[in-house]
Amino acid sequence: MVTIDNQYFSVSQICRSGQCFRLDPVKDGFYELIAGSRFLRIKAGDGGKAEKTVLYCSRKEYESFWREYFDMDASYEGYLAGIDPEDEYLRAAGQFGSGIRILRQDVWEMIITFILSQQNNIPRIKGLIRAVSGEYGEKMETKEGKMYDAFPAPDRLAAATEEELRALKLGYRSRYICGTARMVASGEVDLDQVKKMDYPEARAELLKLPGIGGKVADCICLFALHHMDAFPVDTHIQKVLDARYGGKFPFEKYRGCAGVMQQYIFYYDLHRSGQG
Repeated sequence: MVTIDNQYFSVSQICRSGQCFRLDPVKDGFYELIAGSRFLRIKAGDGGKAEKTVLYCSRKEYESFWREYFDMDASYEGYLAGIDPEDEYLRAAGQFGSGIRILRQDVWEMIITFILSQQNNIPRIKGLIRAVSGEYGEKMETKEGKMYDAFPAPDRLAAATEEELRALKLGYRSRYICGTARMVASGEVDLDQVKKMDYPEARAELLKLPGIGGKVADCICLFALHHMDAFPVDTHIQKVLDARYGGKFPFEKYRGCAGVMQQYIFYYDLHRSGQG
């Protein structure tokens, strides 16, 4: 087991921040997370500063994977301290969502996840991911004997037909997923190369994939490739930009951390109003 201080790390906030769709509360403060083919059980200590969060993994596994996944080496205290003191809205948003971290998720998983996210709500997105993983992902088992489904590899989804995906209730997204999976499986879009690209290059390469527009590309760049200047704009974000920033976010003030500010704004707008 690995214990983590709760300051600037909240599993419940990360779960509801719209970036990760295979992190779920189970009961009594416990969460379960599937990342690719890995499984992690978590006891969230968000309720009090004295009760730390516990990750049920070995120290070796934490250091080799989960530490980077949860972006534990970044100073989110520093991000919060860097908010313009005259920007009362963003300061409030940062304090409200101070436990959010930008996860370093698998790029392939995020491509399919955010294609599925289009014109969808979070519970339905989660359901579609479960359906796709259950049908095409490898069956896995934890040391405790719990079965779960890994996220399907590109070649598995590339072999699926549009009709088969539609049977899983993926709707019009089925065509996009078929086309994207085939382009990735064939190497037409090389994800290993995409990982090495800077933000503008990676974004342009992702836009070649069927069903990926600017907002989805920015989600992938932020939540998988960790390009922290990516700033996905959906209806929640645009509403805030129009109301608070004259329609345009002050990127010049937040170079290298605009994506963190985007998450603070998204979480604050969604959950402060009781919609999420």
